Amino acid sequence: MRVWGITGTNGKTTTTWILSEFLKSGYITTVEVNTLQRKFSTGYTTPPLPVLKSIFDEMVENGVKDCVMEVSSHAIHQNRTGDTVFAGGAFTNLSQDHLDYHKTMDEYFRVKLSFAEKIAATYSPKPTDGRRDMPPFVVCLDGENGEKMLEAVGKLPLNVIPVTIKRPRYDLTNLKLVGDYNKSNVLVAAALAEAAGVDPDQIQKTIPLLVPRWGRLEYVESKSEGKVYVDFAHTPDGLEKVLEAARGFTEGKLWVVFGAGGDRDPLKRPKMGEVASRLADVVVVTSDNPRSEEPMAIINDVMKGVSPGGDVRIESDRAKAISLALSGAKKGDVVLICGKGHETTQEINGVKYPFDDREVVKECEVKK
Repeated sequence: MRVWGITGTNGKTTTTWILSEFLKSGYITTVEVNTLQRKFSTGYTTPPLPVLKSIFDEMVENGVKDCVMEVSSHAIHQNRTGDTVFAGGAFTNLSQDHLDYHKTMDEYFRVKLSFAEKIAATYSPKPTDGRRDMPPFVVCLDGENGEKMLEAVGKLPLNVIPVTIKRPRYDLTNLKLVGDYNKSNVLVAAALAEAAGVDPDQIQKTIPLLVPRWGRLEYVESKSEGKVYVDFAHTPDGLEKVLEAARGFTEGKLWVVFGAGGDRDPLKRPKMGEVASRLADVVVVTSDNPRSEEPMAIINDVMKGVSPGGDVRIESDRAKAISLALSGAKKGDVVLICGKGHETTQEINGVKYPFDDREVVKECEVKK
């Protein structure tokens, strides 16, 4: 069974799922594992090695030929993939996140690069080999640090394949996934699928069939006059990309409801506040997963980056914040609820309470 790894700050889950659609393969993502016989969640983006090996075993028993998996920076640094041999991989982008763990962006980049080095280390050259005989590694040039990664991996024995929406190799006219970042995700997956042997015509036929899922700019029916979407964006770059995408289909005001996770990189909080107040018309700052931190302390960190003078509301109770936005939105407005996406719990002081943004939206009574 061939294993394909996707790494990057944002876009891993979507790119992994899209590649699995192109390959008709099993997958391991933050949201769920699909062994082509059953679907379940491990609670990890990249599970620990014993769990990972048991998933591989199940897939092999099911006759699965390919497995696509997310490979997080924590997993790379902790070597959770162990002796797994990757047939190839991809890098989506690298922007600020996880600095509570990696400390610096240089170290964060180094860890991501080491995944490409791991793939390159499994290559056994033959005298007749050319670049195309080396393991494929796709680098997206559209996000942050793409050019830097391209230069670094170009020195390794890899078949490096750069992609960019500025020079798309596939027709994305009928793509139902909105936003340039999703076009990038599709092109990354398509390039790796082609390197894996999938016919380009088949890839092209599959592209219009891709639809939003798993809380990635996922439309949710509600009682609000506005249209409501849920998204997992939880970094400054991710928030910026999804707000820019939503602006493209917003006729009225663009609302955003978001917070920042507790016990995680605090330096990104004011940056998220800056992005939200710059790109949204109405900002509702609330709680994400506060974990062991005081919710208002996190919100105060976010507010340090918010531009003065804008329409900004504070409501630490996430359900009430969602209700506030849904009640305030008018016809033509778009409400974007960010940060948790597919998650079905909210962690407060070590306890995970049931909380799914999508279900809260559906059940929310709108006040007039």
